[in-house]
Amino acid sequence: MTTFHVELVSPETLLFAGQAESATVPSVDGEITVLVGHAPLMAVLKPGVVSIRDAEQQVRRLFVRGGFVDVNPAGLTVLAEYAIPVEEIDVASVDSQLRDAEEDFRDAKTFDAKQKASDKLVHLRDLRAAAGR
Repeated sequence: MTTFHVELVSPETLLFAGQAESATVPSVDGEITVLVGHAPLMAVLKPGVVSIRDAEQQVRRLFVRGGFVDVNPAGLTVLAEYAIPVEEIDVASVDSQLRDAEEDFRDAKTFDAKQKASDKLVHLRDLRAAAGR
């Protein structure tokens, strides 16, 4: 099978750059599986797991949240606001943070405090779901 170039970038680091046979990306319009010769497109990322099957048949899984996907003749670029390899998610730490965030949400007195706590809860729940796959 032929390959194409894939890059997954977050503000902190370049998490993947290399040749891939396929990549599946969560978008707000549904999952997108990209293969060689995919039609050009841009999409908004949805929190979830990007799966990249590289040229050596290794599958890399990365949790992403926020950002964009760009497919063009040069390949696939994923620009994520937040990204972490799934195997690096510390489930115990996420569970602890979830308990704290749930308490913060219950204790919030203002709309802004509730919204901030809610946003954190959603992020942690998405992260926990990705680790549980």
